[in-house]
Amino acid sequence: MTLDKRVFKFKVEVVLKNGVLDPQGEAIKQSINFNNLGNVLEVKQGKLFELTVSSKDIKHAFQEVNEICSDLLANSVIEDFKYYEVSE
Repeated sequence: MTLDKRVFKFKVEVVLKNGVLDPQGEAIKQSINFNNLGNVLEVKQGKLFELTVSSKDIKHAFQEVNEICSDLLANSVIEDFKYYEVSE
């Protein structure tokens, strides 16, 4: 890391788009209801990523994270993603 860069931390959530079959989420929902742990109507399973990036400013850090999500972490055909900066 050079002196002109700062460190930023992000959380990225990736979930299946509405209407995409989610057999794992359905199995979890059924298990919850079968075991009388609640009356859950829907479960969506997904992925959580924590990224620590080095960038010159927050604007560029957000751009880099967006590109990482679009190109690598999420399948744009079936998944949506959102990300946000977090503090320690």
